[in-house]
Amino acid sequence: MQEIIQQFLPKLEKIRKEIHKHPEVSLNEYATAKRIENYLKKYCKGEIIRIADTGVVLLFDSKKKGKNILLRADTDALPIIEINDFEYKSKAFGVSHKCGHDGHTAIMLGVAELLSKFPPESGKVMLLFQPAEEDGKGAEIVLKSAFFKNQEFDYVFALHNLPGFKKNKIVLRSNNFNANVKSMIIKLDGKTAHAAEPEKGHNPSLAIADILYFSEKLTYNYPEKEDFFLITPIHISMGELAYGISAGSGEIHLTIRSWDLSLFDEKCKELEDFVDRCCSKYKLKKEVSWTQEFYANQNHSEAVELIRRSAIENKLEIQDMTYPFKWGEDFGLFTQKYKGAMFGLGSGENCPALHNPDYDFPDEITSTGIQQFYQIIKEANKT
Repeated sequence: MQEIIQQFLPKLEKIRKEIHKHPEVSLNEYATAKRIENYLKKYCKGEIIRIADTGVVLLFDSKKKGKNILLRADTDALPIIEINDFEYKSKAFGVSHKCGHDGHTAIMLGVAELLSKFPPESGKVMLLFQPAEEDGKGAEIVLKSAFFKNQEFDYVFALHNLPGFKKNKIVLRSNNFNANVKSMIIKLDGKTAHAAEPEKGHNPSLAIADILYFSEKLTYNYPEKEDFFLITPIHISMGELAYGISAGSGEIHLTIRSWDLSLFDEKCKELEDFVDRCCSKYKLKKEVSWTQEFYANQNHSEAVELIRRSAIENKLEIQDMTYPFKWGEDFGLFTQKYKGAMFGLGSGENCPALHNPDYDFPDEITSTGIQQFYQIIKEANKT
């Protein structure tokens, strides 16, 4: 099997670098989807279906009774300026593939080629090239699409490359694989005044300071503990760049994450109550909203066991995690609805971290991702 996969790798590296060179942010992956579609038409069999404007599905249907399996790759990039200087660096200023979705896409295209040569003997296999993972909207849009409303799956699987782990190592965890995450936007409306007479207005600066301090007090950044809870300030703005004016408005953006949903809700309520008290104290009006909600991937024990057996069959090194990863991932919506799991694929102990401006997906792990997904399909159909 490895010899056959090796034949695909030059093409896969080429399209991976092409996608890297032309990145697109969430819900704007039009050219990326077209590249995926063109590749599938040229090199693969199966039914191609466009969904959610920028999503692509490749369906292999054996027409025989068996397991229905979904494999998912994400396709969007991030609003980050790339600092790499290689030939295929991003041509879109301020946008780049800093989470490895270009690599995840290349892996799934490789799975498509392998299944085209060795199609499933029973059941169905659906390969989903999903848009908008980074803003948490993609999985929801896909699952609500007319096409997916009629689909049922026995298992769903996805992977994420993991910097800091040895290349090609398979990283597993049952139950929560990653965090529940939600972002909070707090808009504060006061009253401007002359900078020489701030007492005649309502400046939000002290409220912002108090809210940040309270957020730090609520934070318990110990991921090995069950009551892990982390608030990270993401963006703060206040007033205008006019030195004669005491600011009359401000805005704070926070990202909040936790393992436990009930703890998450409890702490968020504490934070909202504190914001209310701050606004009363400093005579401010407030508007609180929430965005980019990610539910933790709930890895089912059966699905994790299929991944483990596949890794053993592929003679890959395995590492079991004692606690989840702190980042969010919208594949959690799939694992809420179907039996499934996300697993990690080591991308190098010295690989720059995800979302670092110098990160780049290592092509050396592409073949492992393909082989692992293909073996998971085989293992699932044994059960």
